[in-house]
Amino acid sequence: MASRRPDSFDGLGYRGRDDPLYGAGYPVRSAGAPAEPQLHHWVTTPPDIPGSRNLHPGERTPLFDDAPGEIAGSASGWEAPNPSRPPAEQLNRFAGFGVGFVSLFTENVLSHPCIVFRRQCQVNYHARCYHLTPFSAVAVMYSITKAQGVKALWKGMGSTFIVHGVTLGAEGIISEFTPLPRELPHRCSWKQVAGHLLLKGLTAVVALPFYCASLIETVQSEIVRDESSSGLLDCVREGVARLLGVGAPHSRRLLPLRCLLLPAALHAILRYAVATSIQRVVLWLHQRSKKQRAEPSNPLDAYFPELAASWAGSLVADVVLFPLETVLHRLALQGTRTIIDATDGVVAVGNGGSPLVVPVNTQYDGFSDCLHAISRKEGGAGFYRGFGVLVAQYALHGALLAAARTLMRVLLLDAKAS
Repeated sequence: MASRRPDSFDGLGYRGRDDPLYGAGYPVRSAGAPAEPQLHHWVTTPPDIPGSRNLHPGERTPLFDDAPGEIAGSASGWEAPNPSRPPAEQLNRFAGFGVGFVSLFTENVLSHPCIVFRRQCQVNYHARCYHLTPFSAVAVMYSITKAQGVKALWKGMGSTFIVHGVTLGAEGIISEFTPLPRELPHRCSWKQVAGHLLLKGLTAVVALPFYCASLIETVQSEIVRDESSSGLLDCVREGVARLLGVGAPHSRRLLPLRCLLLPAALHAILRYAVATSIQRVVLWLHQRSKKQRAEPSNPLDAYFPELAASWAGSLVADVVLFPLETVLHRLALQGTRTIIDATDGVVAVGNGGSPLVVPVNTQYDGFSDCLHAISRKEGGAGFYRGFGVLVAQYALHGALLAAARTLMRVLLLDAKAS
């Protein structure tokens, strides 16, 4: 008997590698191999080629020259993809990117006025109004914006991005030259966790001079700001000057950086630990509720739960560590001759209706002295000056995140229905 060619076709539907339809969904066996009618190992084309899918015995691969009516009337009931309709995976990725972009934009740009006014409230020990609720803060923020312009509440935003960049760079460099892990595996030991937290603390210490310079830019009043000498890289210059003890003259009350190392490292470590713990708890609760539900989940559930968990973790961490942040900001700003806006909303009569400005003249000897002074002179509420602005910040972030998720869900439903 003559040998069969590799590209021959038998009654079982096997094709060779040289056949034009090889890889279009037909099972393949080598030449001379015995026929296996019940073979269940199928070779399919990559998922980005139209007509590719996993076949089962009794189904036919739709070819490109088949009419739409023939494909729709096939025994499997499979419907050919519409070239004008984007794939579901692409839509899901677009939806996840859209929700993530809204969250990132809100957290770093739209929330910046709340960060500015919150820091001004924390360091202004002269103010009679503590702004423990967001209602009193909104009126004062509006008066400052009306008198000084919109940029009055967006000042120092560039320096905050520089601090983020310095923090990420320092974390990467330290993790490369030390055994401290930058990321933790799913199952890790206590030694790895301790090393990871130590890395966060060292990163905060390295970025501390630049954080202090950024703090000054965010709370400094626009009325006394010199536009000719202000620039984007002033944060870097002022941070290096603060580190080396040179540059602009400061008051004798200026605390050295060694007095700020412990509060800065403690705040960074505790904030990361609390935020990460809350985030994992929220994700665990979501996975548990997802297993109990019988209905299919929304495609956005692959992206939105992580953003929501991150939002909840940051909220709880900022609420819990708000007193420590107040102490850190007051110590970092002491002796820098910074002039801030009056957070009470008092209007100057002879200054064209502009809000008054007040200097920051604190005289704390250190971390413990600042804690006792605030508790003795301002009470427990003194640690929560500007807390209402924090509530407004996360309320805005959460509302926009929910609105983006709803919008993306509507767009996905419209795209699938069309």
